[in-house]
Amino acid sequence: MSDNYDHHVDENTPLLHGETNSQYDHDLVKELHTERDDFPDGGRRAWSVVLGSWCAMVAAFGLLNTMGVMHAWLSSHQLKDNSYAQTGWIFSTFTFLVYFGSIQIGPLFDAHGLKWTLIPGCFGFVISLFLLSICQVYWQYMLAWGILGGTSCCLIFTPAIVSIGHWFRRRRALATSLALTAGGIGGILFPAILLNLERRIGFNNAIRVVGLICLLLCGVAVFLVKTRLPPNTKGGSGIDLLALRDKIYASTTIAIFLLELAFFIPVTYITSYALKQGLPEDLSYSLVMILNAGSVVGRALSGWLADAFGRFRTIILTSGITTLLTLLWLYARDNAALVITYALAFGAASGSIIAVTPVCVAQICRTEDYGKRYGTTYFVVSFGTLIGIPLCGAILDTGRDGVPNFPGLILFSGAVFALGTFFFILSMGLATKWNFQIKF
Repeated sequence: MSDNYDHHVDENTPLLHGETNSQYDHDLVKELHTERDDFPDGGRRAWSVVLGSWCAMVAAFGLLNTMGVMHAWLSSHQLKDNSYAQTGWIFSTFTFLVYFGSIQIGPLFDAHGLKWTLIPGCFGFVISLFLLSICQVYWQYMLAWGILGGTSCCLIFTPAIVSIGHWFRRRRALATSLALTAGGIGGILFPAILLNLERRIGFNNAIRVVGLICLLLCGVAVFLVKTRLPPNTKGGSGIDLLALRDKIYASTTIAIFLLELAFFIPVTYITSYALKQGLPEDLSYSLVMILNAGSVVGRALSGWLADAFGRFRTIILTSGITTLLTLLWLYARDNAALVITYALAFGAASGSIIAVTPVCVAQICRTEDYGKRYGTTYFVVSFGTLIGIPLCGAILDTGRDGVPNFPGLILFSGAVFALGTFFFILSMGLATKWNFQIKF
């Protein structure tokens, strides 16, 4: 919970296991009063942590947001003999492991800090890129990028996000969303590097250049990212699946599961969509950069809006807009202007799915439990990211006469976005006793 809700701690606040309303309210009020002035919420040290987190996520999340370019390239070059679904498994495995590992890495971070997470994650991520540059067959791509890359990215991503919560409380959404603009920046930077250098030095050498850039970024992150709160040894480093008995936390987790599943569909397939619609190759590959440019603005703006307007209110508004935009994607077809407009608007509207959802989790738990609750949520989310990309690949493969079934893919994505929005509305309703005038 942030300071915006310090004066509204009552029966609407979700319970921790084994606690009564009275006990929880007493403990939480005590925590808020003792921590409110203790969180720096700014200053050189706190913002340097945000900068370090940003550098880490330019590398890790930036390449996660480059999947559309990488998927389209491999599908039409090195892995052209494999189906959409088969190639999709490489990238879905990567994304799955990013989130799946959070269930253990989050609690491990709470109990032991950064030394067992961030440093080995940075090292493994850079190694995975250099291994990717020498891959030749399917199983090598799966091992180097899908498995090693995804596991290493998780070791970077989870502590980079959660450490910000040690330094910010009142402005936590703003600080987190600013750090998460890194994914959009990386999603612009890395496709531009790959597409420009591929023509000059080849795709594999372009990957090596990206690896060197990530080595520099990860070095800065290791130097700047620090924790502030003492280790939560009482909580241990075990998983907390029993937390899903809390209806508010469970419905929030389901909502994030659905939104994350739907989010990676346009990110991964918009380039392939444009190529199949007959749009110019340069434009098709640039759509990922256009989408990520919109995402940078959307993530930064949604963080400010979430602190001012309410975290759950903001995610409901933006995910509803994202649902509508995705359904309108059906009418873009081979119209270049409409496809570009969709990519930019989708990036801006969906930015909150990445930037605000972690803060929604933080809002319904104590700070010292944030790593554990965050990890548990994204453990559940990981299964959506695992099945989402290959499932949509299978939908595309149902097309006739060699024409991918993109209308089916778009309708599926829009329906999942709509369902995710519904569960966020349900979660806010349960938390506020259906009083949506409460800033939540």
